[in-house]
Amino acid sequence: MNTRNKILIVDDDPVNLEFFQLMLSKLGFTVEEASDGLDALEKMEKFHPDLILLDNIMPRKSGWELTKELKEDKRYQDIPIIMFSALDDVKDKVAGFELGVDDYITKPFNFSEVLARIRAILRTRELFAQIAMRESRLSLAEGLNRDMRRDLSDLAKGIDELDATVAADGASEKILDKTRKIRGVIEELDGRIGKTISEWEDLKKNEIGLSTLESESRKFLRQEQR
Repeated sequence: MNTRNKILIVDDDPVNLEFFQLMLSKLGFTVEEASDGLDALEKMEKFHPDLILLDNIMPRKSGWELTKELKEDKRYQDIPIIMFSALDDVKDKVAGFELGVDDYITKPFNFSEVLARIRAILRTRELFAQIAMRESRLSLAEGLNRDMRRDLSDLAKGIDELDATVAADGASEKILDKTRKIRGVIEELDGRIGKTISEWEDLKKNEIGLSTLESESRKFLRQEQR
């Protein structure tokens, strides 16, 4: 995992800000601070963190209000959020998860546990990024195969037209034999590409997509917190 990941800490308690700034910076993370939700919004665009540590109870804009606003913004909706709260009620936790919080820690917290959760979420985020890249590459390769198959079909039609032309002109059997061999190669390639496309379509029917995986991960986290 890249220890230079950027973390935004949002808390109205200067002691907590100083503590996390010191500890996470020592561990190699790049850290930015915000004293409340409005301050966090001002710093989001320039800093664009990989993860947000967010206190729930704050003046001007609460953690829940900030979470709702971030999750409705396409620029920030994929950034994971760990929420801190002195409230240990299940309903509060569920409400946070429903808004899009990735993890929920009740105060007082243990830093070792917080660090473990930070690393777990960042590893999951990297996994999602890798899956998204894989899906993009597969889509590109699939499109390329379909284009190649279309081009081969056009080439086969051209060979047919050439055959008809040379046959009408009384061309030698050698020329016709060469065009038959070319057609054979085209048919073989077309068959291989068609088989590849069919196998990919079967795989896509059974694979877990990125959105499904993310949804299941969030559901698991909610269950773990209950």
